[in-house]
Amino acid sequence: MAEALFRVAQAGPHVTLQDGGRPGLMRFGVPQSGPMDRKALAVANIALGNAPGAAGIEVSPGGLVLDCLAGRVDLALAGGGFVVDCAGRRLGSWQRFGIAAGDRLVIRPGPWGNWCCLAFAGDLAVPRWLGAAATHALSGLGGGRLVAGMELALTGARHGLPPRALPCPVWARPRRLLQVVMGPQDRFFPPAVQAQFLSQAFAVSDSHDRMGVRLTGPALRPEAALSIPSEPILRGSVQVSGDGVAAVLMADHQTTGGYPKIATVLSDDLDGFAQLRPRQSLRFAAIAPEAAVALARARAVRVADWLARLPARLD
Repeated sequence: MAEALFRVAQAGPHVTLQDGGRPGLMRFGVPQSGPMDRKALAVANIALGNAPGAAGIEVSPGGLVLDCLAGRVDLALAGGGFVVDCAGRRLGSWQRFGIAAGDRLVIRPGPWGNWCCLAFAGDLAVPRWLGAAATHALSGLGGGRLVAGMELALTGARHGLPPRALPCPVWARPRRLLQVVMGPQDRFFPPAVQAQFLSQAFAVSDSHDRMGVRLTGPALRPEAALSIPSEPILRGSVQVSGDGVAAVLMADHQTTGGYPKIATVLSDDLDGFAQLRPRQSLRFAAIAPEAAVALARARAVRVADWLARLPARLD
């Protein structure tokens, strides 16, 4: 069986091994984790003939440098518009390309986006926790954070696919308008505050990680809601602290909490939201629960159809 070996020469903060995550365990206090941009990992994997949720590397704006020590293998990169150099070949993001022993791969932030996913044509031999390689950043459980000197082995390495630019669909771009369902604790916010939330602009702050993204913008001070019992929290919950600062919870969010949630972002919007850089602006738009379900289903069909057609577009 063909193998390949890589060594991490440099890895910025929040560069981790991720797969599709560990769903179904939140009732036990275990976050799902997985990539910040879930569609990006699926695109990169499918471009190589992998399962959509196969393990890969999620790269933050801190960048990544890998040295291929042995073997040959095809790679694919999707997500934000990062800049890639492979063995002296200058590439953009959204690419499928090959790498061989002696080559160096450099991934740096480019003109847009906050995260990208690097997939390998083969199986990464990385630690699993509760059946998944997805890294929970706060605990380090799962595949883990990449650090200089770490070696990554690949079994079943495949190569020979023609290099291709991957199509970058509109829905993969940063998303500045987020559809939300109000609640479950919108009742703790006066009508004027709810109107502010839906009419005024916010921006991504410098305070963000895989757990959540704090926003700058109007203060959304709740009324007498800071002693509510802890309850389950979802990815996309817009949680508001006592000083009125809103935060959108993301891949590594806690499973329960007692701060009021003024709204919940549609899951499909979160991948595009994750690609917003600090100080980029965004707005929220309310949608009724029934309409949200219909929209989510329609978007899921559209994305699934696009992913199913991707291999034929790369032949």
